[in-house]
Amino acid sequence: MRLSLWCVAGSLLLTITIALLGPSAMVPGLPGPSWQPPYSLGVQPDGHLVIALAAAALALGAIGLLTGLSRAAAAPEPRRLLITGGTVAAVLAFLPPFGSADHLNYAAYGWLATHGFDPYVTVPADIPLSWVEEWTNTPSVYGPVATAAQALATWLGGSVRMTVFLLALLNAAAFIATACLLHRATRHDPVRQRRAALLWTVNPLVVYHLSAGMHVDTLAIVFMIAALAVTPPVRRGILLGLGVAVKVTVGLVALGPAWESRRNLPRLALLAGVATATAGLAYALAGPHAFDQILNASKSISWATPWKLVQYGLQGLFGPGAYRIWIQIASLLLLVGLAWGLVRRLGQDAAAVSLACVAAWLFATPYALPWYDGLAFALLALVPATALDGFLAVRLAVFSFAYLPARQAQQPADLDWLVDVVRARLVPWTLLALTVALGVWAWRGAGRVPTPPGSAAPLPSAPSPESRSPSR
Repeated sequence: MRLSLWCVAGSLLLTITIALLGPSAMVPGLPGPSWQPPYSLGVQPDGHLVIALAAAALALGAIGLLTGLSRAAAAPEPRRLLITGGTVAAVLAFLPPFGSADHLNYAAYGWLATHGFDPYVTVPADIPLSWVEEWTNTPSVYGPVATAAQALATWLGGSVRMTVFLLALLNAAAFIATACLLHRATRHDPVRQRRAALLWTVNPLVVYHLSAGMHVDTLAIVFMIAALAVTPPVRRGILLGLGVAVKVTVGLVALGPAWESRRNLPRLALLAGVATATAGLAYALAGPHAFDQILNASKSISWATPWKLVQYGLQGLFGPGAYRIWIQIASLLLLVGLAWGLVRRLGQDAAAVSLACVAAWLFATPYALPWYDGLAFALLALVPATALDGFLAVRLAVFSFAYLPARQAQQPADLDWLVDVVRARLVPWTLLALTVALGVWAWRGAGRVPTPPGSAAPLPSAPSPESRSPSR
């Protein structure tokens, strides 16, 4: 366990260091006076240096995560892990986000909303907003709750720098809240608590992407984990609806509670009705164009997924064309097949079904980015340990190297091979092999839910819905 702890600590320190150094190939610059948060040393480090630091952080993080999960019972006391992870998240909130330029997009959409523009129609290039690096011609793909948070941060902060800082504080609060929810959900078993902390709270790869990267996924995740932590259908439905109103793809989590309630139709109808009404009201207030970019994005194929290889193969066989509809149909079939195998492998309680659907989607979707995996790691903490821990840890590690960094601005020209070779070739083939292996594992063990040696027993199950009176 000592090796794991040293690797985790080293990765977390390197993550903090990259942000602390200030604007670089990894850290987008923020307009505004330097006395305003977030703070950095502003030393303008060389692109090769910060990318090497990021690669080292990811490598150490992957080693620490994989070795730590294999010996979770020997990890430090759960409360210490919770305090450590919370402290790291809080520190990172005061440092500039890095890895991508998404936070600049958030500030742009918040600015548009507070100045009377519809961020689902108007794009940053229309104004123009000079601080936006990427997606200048792309309207918001985020849900109305995310847009409301971005607008509120803009209204309170005034400047781009303060807007990003306030969003970073919200992100840190959501990250720490998720950690506390997982800590409480596993309180009956110290080993499960340790594993939950390793999967989320001090997981160097999750911290790297969701805490240091400040992605809106963190806010969506806390709503979904909170929904699984409560049982009354009204509260659960509201939380599920709010999560979907942050980012629509996290709605896959709702399939778990729905499946668990399938034998209690009144409860299922109440849950579905409240969730739909909550999300529906939010999207209705956002206007008729809130789904436009979501529908466009659903047709995209990211470079690092195996579906890009499929697209290249189809183009070679049949000539030029995107073949998106073919790939969409094939990915949907793969998703269903993986999800059903994983459900039979993991179990049929709410958390297990939610995890099965989310994990299947991550491996099957044509468009994914590393920070999307954070939801799966939060859900993993709610179920007993299986080999899926390893599959997802390896996937996130490999996928992380594909986006080193995700932004292209200021990347040294002699490192183009990180995109042309690693992202476009090595990672897709590796993920393809990992997807095949996951499918074999899921279906070979379908129908039984093993507990690996050294893992904790499942948490005591809550009373069934039938034994509870309906909540108001």
